[in-house]
This record gives sequence, structure tokens and C-alpha cells, in this order.
Amino acid sequence: MNCRLLYQFLLAGSLFFSGTQSGETAEGSPDFETEIVPLLINRCIECHQEQNKSGSLSVVTRADLLKGGDSGTAVDLKSPLESHLLARVRDGEMPPEKQGRPQKLPADELQRLERWLAAGAPWPEGRKIDLFERTTKLRAGRDWWSLQPIKRPAVPTLKTGSQPANPIDAFILKRLEEKQLKPAPLADKRTRLRRLYYDITGLPPTLKQITQFENDTSPDAWERRIDALLASPQYGERWARYWLDLVRYADTSGYERDQEKPFAWKYRDWVVDAFNSDLPYDRFILEQIAGDELPDRSKSSVIATGFLRLGTWNDEPNDPLDYQYDRLEDLVHTTSSAFLGMTVKCARCHSHKFDPITQEDYYRMASAFWAGPIAAGDRKLLGGPKPEQLGFPDVLGWTDLSSSPAPLHVLKNGEREHPLQAVTPASLSMIPELERPFTPHPKDADTSHRRLQLARWITNPNQPLTARVFVNRLWLHHFGEGIVRSPNNFGFMADPPTHPELLDWLAAEFQSGGGTIKRMHKLILMSRTWQQSSLHPQAKEYQSRDAGNRLWWRAERRRLDAEALRDSMLARTGELDLRRGGPGFRPAISAAALEGLSTKSKAWQASPPEEQNRRSLYTYSKRGLLPPMMTTFDLCDSTQSCGKRDVTTVPTQSLAMLNNEFVHARSETLAREISQATSEPGAQVRQLWERVYARPPAAEEKTLAVRHLVVQSAHFQKSQQQAASTSSTEMTPNELALASLCHVLFNSNEFLYLD
Repeated sequence: MNCRLLYQFLLAGSLFFSGTQSGETAEGSPDFETEIVPLLINRCIECHQEQNKSGSLSVVTRADLLKGGDSGTAVDLKSPLESHLLARVRDGEMPPEKQGRPQKLPADELQRLERWLAAGAPWPEGRKIDLFERTTKLRAGRDWWSLQPIKRPAVPTLKTGSQPANPIDAFILKRLEEKQLKPAPLADKRTRLRRLYYDITGLPPTLKQITQFENDTSPDAWERRIDALLASPQYGERWARYWLDLVRYADTSGYERDQEKPFAWKYRDWVVDAFNSDLPYDRFILEQIAGDELPDRSKSSVIATGFLRLGTWNDEPNDPLDYQYDRLEDLVHTTSSAFLGMTVKCARCHSHKFDPITQEDYYRMASAFWAGPIAAGDRKLLGGPKPEQLGFPDVLGWTDLSSSPAPLHVLKNGEREHPLQAVTPASLSMIPELERPFTPHPKDADTSHRRLQLARWITNPNQPLTARVFVNRLWLHHFGEGIVRSPNNFGFMADPPTHPELLDWLAAEFQSGGGTIKRMHKLILMSRTWQQSSLHPQAKEYQSRDAGNRLWWRAERRRLDAEALRDSMLARTGELDLRRGGPGFRPAISAAALEGLSTKSKAWQASPPEEQNRRSLYTYSKRGLLPPMMTTFDLCDSTQSCGKRDVTTVPTQSLAMLNNEFVHARSETLAREISQATSEPGAQVRQLWERVYARPPAAEEKTLAVRHLVVQSAHFQKSQQQAASTSSTEMTPNELALASLCHVLFNSNEFLYLD
């Protein structure tokens, strides 16, 4: 035996027999907790856990490591540097390839592993390593920031300038102060009011409303306007739309047949009413997940469970039993994304690659829905409970089809034909303090009561995710970006919060206020941060230092979304129908958009014209045929939860505004109305500016607009003469000229954007 091997043998033996297992560490050995545990968590334990261990090898405990696996002994304590485990690591076989790419251990990690094995693999007695016990460079652990208890931080005190009254401003200004930046000045009253109306109602203010506000010098003018708008029915319609994006709302099922979901619109109306009545957020959650299981169950709470029925639905899947698991995935994903901001569905086939969510966690959560329309053991796919099972007629809702469903098993690699252990229905394990199994249903219950227990876990006052995720959604829709800019993901792959203390303060404030949403709106809207201008005197310098505006040194300039754009055109022409609720209307869709549909004559029948001027919220949402005008302006895909819509700037948007029949119809309607009121070009221009922009035209604008009317009127008169048109319904040259000017205004940045 050479000297090196003799040294290794003596070293390993002495360590092994002198208390290695009790946690003693030899001089020169890597520190187990800070150097070895992160290595094992990052590189080994994902595949070598106690359950479903690859090659039958587990590295969770020292005994497991020394026991080895299918290939025999993994660690040879007599010749540790010749161990089979180390040989495979050196050869690059371990860790295994990922996505076809070698994952060879870096030199410093290999050296650390060698030193540890040479020291006899010292391991504290009784120490058991958990894949998710701590955050590492590669994944989040249970110590991840979003999983920690919400603790209200102290409101910062500024060193320079006066202390703001609104705590939001204190958090924002403190960070700006630290970076030696100053916020933008307040936006002017007109800009602020226009922004406020769109934020709360999704509709523009009129010239009269703007003038009244500009002339109101009372100190509470702003607060009173906020209160009035939050009390308006249009508030619920605006904010319901954001929630409908989250829960993948549509009126049809998707897939080839795309059949209608009867009475889905009642869920939409329930969401509108919930926002307008300021339903506490915990109740808002409970009714949607388990409204049929609540002690005070009502028709309204059962309608709320339509949340669980909104997903796509294939009534003729290739394999009905496999498809049941796809539907479970949809329910797990939508519920966890909307309420918790976590991507639990990623753990269907294996423990989550980045977040502390085990594969068993996925099936634990899925078991809450297992007793419903996807009940196990049935060879055919179930469409859902019948109205008599819900207890109310004409409702698209959810209730369990069995109070004692068959056990749900973890599936190896997510494959139905390879079941593993049965799961005990329970909450997720990522927050140990709140982890608990679900108790059996009451003896006289018709349902499993698992969804109610899941909902109560989500709404537990000590649940750290629920409030954080929701206040971040409020911030996103008020400011254009969230404090966490990945609103549906608060895990390891999330964008870090720009102001973590502010996020926690808002979450704590939301909880202490009983989960009332309107109160949080008002708090944000009263802040100076929200009211600041999008223009900054030092914008060029600040842009170079904080291009993403993560410090909120100015307001973001924002384009109207698809619904606000359509509704604004109808509002400005005076055509907007503010009737609320009921079945959705079907807008007219051009023949070109129907080309290629196999049953285009039956695929879409537009509603009568008098029905088509309702708010965009009430558009009938057919998954296979969304209105082209709306999708052009980034209407979201309704097949999965959408926390934040894409905002694009593409040529098709300009083309749509220039050529779309709806836009032309609005221009013509407004032109006819103004032409009937006055024939004088200057007066027409003034009325047009006041209607579309809610302000009078500037002198130069008026001059150019009048010139436009004169030139275009002559052009249209010549065109009509050449065509020898005698139609009594055709617009006059003057009306056509005014319509073309209206079209210009509808295409302008002043109409399309909020400053």
C-alpha cells in the first residue's frame, strides 16, 4: 500500500471510530452545514430522496448514504477517494445530464466533496437533510422570503424633506432618498382625474367632470372623488375584468366543439357584485373554492364555485381517464396561481425544480377536487354536477359527487398507469407551521369538505402568501407594474420585490383592515406616489440609473387596454349602454375573420345592434373565436390564469384603428351628431375636441382641424359626384370630412394613452 492510500485509510478509520457519527468534524474537513448540505441539496437529493429514490440510493441520512443502492456501496470508508460515488462524479456521470446538457460538478465543489469523503463523511448524529429545507443558489427552500410570516415593518423616517402623511410615500421616498433621487412633481389635476377614472371605472371623465374638479379648491376634493368612483357600479365592472383574467373566464369550453358553458355569465356577475359590495377577501376566496360547503351556503355562494368550472373542457378526449388528471392540473394551477402566486402544477411529475413544493404536495392539493366532477373510478368523463345536485336551478357550479372518494395516488412521472403511494389529503408542506392533514367529512355531509379545508388554509390569517399576492395585484393594476413584477409567481423564479418592506406593510395593512379591498384602493390612490407625473425634469439622467423605474421615481405612461379602448370610443360618442349583468352580447365580426371556420354560417351570429354597445366586460367570450379587435390590443388567452397581460406595440394595432369597422362606425356616429348640432367648422372642431379629448382645442389645433375639414369636404364632394351616388342614407361630404377628423383623434396618443 502506498503512502497516500495508507494515510487515507488511517484518516478514514480514525474518524469513523472516534465519533464521526456524533457530528465531530476533523480539522480540514468542510463544514457540514455550510458547505456539504448545500452541495447535497443542489446536486443530489432531488433524485436521491427517501421516496422514489433513483437507483435505490438515498442521501438523506448518513446511514442511507453508507447503505448504497442498486450499484452497491456508494462510499468506501476504507478508501474514500476510490468510492464508487466519487468515481461517477469525476467521470461526469453524476449529476446526470439535464435537457441534453452535461452537469459536471464544478472543480471547487468536487474538491469539497473529496475533502469531506476523505475525512470520513462526518455527519451530525440524527441529522436528516430535506431537499427544501433552505434556499440555495439553485432553488428556494422553506426559508424563502414569500413563505415567511408577514410582519408589519416600521414606516421609514426620512432624513431630508418633510415626513409624508401616507406611509406608502414614506417607503418610496426613503429608497429614492438613499439613491439620491427625487420623485416627479404631481401631475396636473386634469391628468390625475383622467387617470383616476380609468383606474377605478375603466371609463373616461367628461369635460364637465374635469372642469368641476379643476375648479374645486376644497382640501378634500380628491378624496371625495375617489370615494364617489369606488361607490359607482362601474368600479366592480372594471376590477372584475382583472379577476376574470386570473380565473381563465370564458363562456365556452374550447377544443373543437367549443360548446357553451351554460350560465357561466352568472359567475362573471357574481365577481362584479363582490367587488361593488366590497366583499371581504377571505370570504371572496371561500365562496369560490367551497361556496357549496359553507354553513351558510346560498345560491350566490354556489354560483361563486363556477370558478372551478371555467376551465377548458373536452367532452371527447382520446383517453378520458388521462384527461381527468389534466383537469386536475388545471384546477391546481388556477387555484394556486390566483390565490397563492405559486406554480404548484410544476410538481405533477416530480418535486418542483425551483420551489419547496413536493410531488406529494401536488396530489395533496389535487385531492381536494378529486371528489368532484373528476371523481376517480368512473370510466367516463363527467361534465359536472347536475342542477339538482347543486340545489339551485340554472347555475354553473361545483359540488362533490361523493363525500368519500377513492384514494388519490402519486403518479410516477405523472403517468396514470404507474401509481405510487396514496396521499393523505392535506395542505401544502411549504409552510410547516400551517401544514395539516384534512379531517374527515362530517357524518351527515354530502361532500368531502376538503375544498373548504383548503380554502380555510389559504385564508388562514397566518398564511403569508395570500395577502402579499393580492396587494401586489392591486399595485400592479394601479401602477402598471407590481412590486413583484411576476404577479403569478412568488417563488424562486419570481422577479424580486422592488420594495419588500412596502409589500409587507401593505399586506399587514390589508389583513388588519379585515381584507376590505376598497380601503386599499383608497390608500394607494391617496398617495403622492400614485399622483406623480409621468414626466420628470431629470428623466434622462434617472433613466440611465433606473431604466425600469423600479424605484418609482415617476408614473408610468400606459396605453388603454382592449376593453377600456373600446368602451372609451362608445363613451365619447354617447352610445355606451351601461346596463349591467345578464348574458353576454356577441359583437359583429368581419367576414374575413370567419374565413376558414368549418361552420362559419353557424359559428357566430352577432347580437342585434342595440345589444352591441354594452361594456366590453359583457362580450360573449368564445374561446375559439375571440373578437379580432380585442386580441389585437392584447386581450388575454382564456385557457389559463393570466396575472398580467402582455402589452405590445405592433403594426397591426395601427392598422386595426385605421381600418376596423367598429372604429369607423364610432367616427361616423359622432360626426353625424355634431353635424346636426352645428354646421360651422370652427364650432364643429370645438365640439369634437370636447367630446373626444374632454378639452377645448388649442388655437393651432383649431386652425389645422378647420383646414382639414375644408380640404376633406371638397375631396368627398368630388368623389360623390364622380360616383353619381343618389343614396339617401349616404353621409354628406361635410359629415364624411368630420368623420375623418374624428378618426384622426381616435388614433391619437392623447386618446390611446394615459399620462
